[in-house]
Amino acid sequence: MSTQRNTELGTTEVLWNLTDLYESLNDEQIEEDLDFCHQEADLLQEVQGKLADLEPATFARTIKRMERIRATLGRIETYSFLNFATQVKNAEAGSFLQKITEESSKINRKLVFFHLEWATMDKAIADRLLAQEEVASFVHFLTHLRCYADHVLSAVEEELLVEFQPVGTESWLNLFEKVMGYLEFGEDKRSEEAVLADLYDNDQAVRCKAAQELTQGLQSQLHILTHIFNTILAEKMISDQLRKYPSWIRTRNLSNKLEDKTVDALVTASVDRYDLVQRYYSLKKELLGLDELQDYDRYAPLPSLPDQQVAWQECQNMVLQGFRNFSPDMAEIAERFFEENWIHAPLLEGKRGGAFAHPAVPDAHPYVLVNYTGNLRDVSTVAHELGHGIHQYLAREQGYFNSDTTLVLAETASVFAELLIFHDQLDILTDPAQRRAFICQKLESIFATVFRQISMNRFEDLIHNSRREQGELSAEALSDLWMKSQETMFGDSVNLSEQYRIWWSYIPHFLHSPGYVYSYAFGELLVLALYRIYQQEGATSFVPKYIHLLRQGGNQSPYELLKPFALDLNDPAFWQGGLAVIEEMLIQVEKK
Repeated sequence: MSTQRNTELGTTEVLWNLTDLYESLNDEQIEEDLDFCHQEADLLQEVQGKLADLEPATFARTIKRMERIRATLGRIETYSFLNFATQVKNAEAGSFLQKITEESSKINRKLVFFHLEWATMDKAIADRLLAQEEVASFVHFLTHLRCYADHVLSAVEEELLVEFQPVGTESWLNLFEKVMGYLEFGEDKRSEEAVLADLYDNDQAVRCKAAQELTQGLQSQLHILTHIFNTILAEKMISDQLRKYPSWIRTRNLSNKLEDKTVDALVTASVDRYDLVQRYYSLKKELLGLDELQDYDRYAPLPSLPDQQVAWQECQNMVLQGFRNFSPDMAEIAERFFEENWIHAPLLEGKRGGAFAHPAVPDAHPYVLVNYTGNLRDVSTVAHELGHGIHQYLAREQGYFNSDTTLVLAETASVFAELLIFHDQLDILTDPAQRRAFICQKLESIFATVFRQISMNRFEDLIHNSRREQGELSAEALSDLWMKSQETMFGDSVNLSEQYRIWWSYIPHFLHSPGYVYSYAFGELLVLALYRIYQQEGATSFVPKYIHLLRQGGNQSPYELLKPFALDLNDPAFWQGGLAVIEEMLIQVEKK
């Protein structure tokens, strides 16, 4: 079935070229690069315990050597992960990924001293080093590391934690990916991606069957998935306690370079507007002519929604033209992803579900993975991931340490790209019913990005705190907390069935990146504000500032990077303004 669809859509040959990283698993360069990392890490240990005594020039060279090790190791890690992502059932790919994870742990263990000594160095000495010209390009990176001063452990403890990492969280994450990769749904033994795609089908019977098959598949592995969740929750609990973090979310906020009050303002503002979700789904029930909207009806296309299949080439043309209308430079970068095989698009057995963009390393280029099924939603997904890719490509100018963008701003680039394509697609629709349906689809996408992610953040808050207060959580307890977070959002507008109770168990964000999901809501509401500025200022003024933002990567905090746009992230009115834009769109479709 997948092979036929790939052929029809023209995605069969849309495969990424990983030889830009390494030729194969047996490439001798991999071993040479690993040897380099080990040797350089050994040599760097000569300055262990002496960082505070180094001359500025020597200190600067130490950082540059550290960056080269990290970048070289990052190339190997990227290759092993991307190779595994498209063939999670391949034992050789899985074994290679585990090998690299273990080698990385050994190398990182040797470098732990730098972060410990720098984070806890006397302020006067640290300030003297930061003031030197040779260190100027690393000032933000180094300053941020010192924010962790209160949370680092002793050198022996830190080294031990790094050494155990391959058999800790990383190992459980690999098990999760393997379980989901091997899992087959329904009599036709379909993939997770194929079953989830049916939730967007016109036929309610097809949607209902897909929901049943998804639930049955997850139920068959629920004992394993529950154990994985509990183990990762417990490991984070232990880590947070050891490092004296005041809450489960503090590590994520710190890595995002955000104050807790900024995230609290975002979450509170979003939860306070759950009424928008309930208003919309009550309307959708009427538009679909249903007496009751079931959980599997949430993504049902409205009758007038254009439902044509979009071939890959047409998708490429739509996305590139949308980018070109905004910025020819953006389109030129995006075109390289298509032309130079930086994208993996077909549906394949054993391929990881969902979509992502991976930044790789500055001296290579990003890669994008999608599971392209040919609907308009997938066109948006391609635009979304290419937004990430363009951001990552531009940010690589900052070098390995400074190119890593905080999650909240990383989502900004992707959501902005998606919004550009939406407006272009809307402009070509002349039929009022089609326009209304298309706006409704976009509203649902926004709800998924803002309110669904915030509700998942609330679920995370519940499970992390419950795991810490009550101990191991049963599948039933996790399901109760899931339903609590979902019912608060949907109210009476959607009937959440018994089968929906275990749908927390297939969402990888909870495991891979605890606390990550609020970044989507942050990015969406920020984009709505930025897009309004773009409409007011025009391209001539706005586009250069926007491209500059992307080029900066992570070399400043979100507060500093957004100063050119005069946005105050701590002002509740800012978040309420973004939510007001969503309400304006909702009013548009309510009036029709």
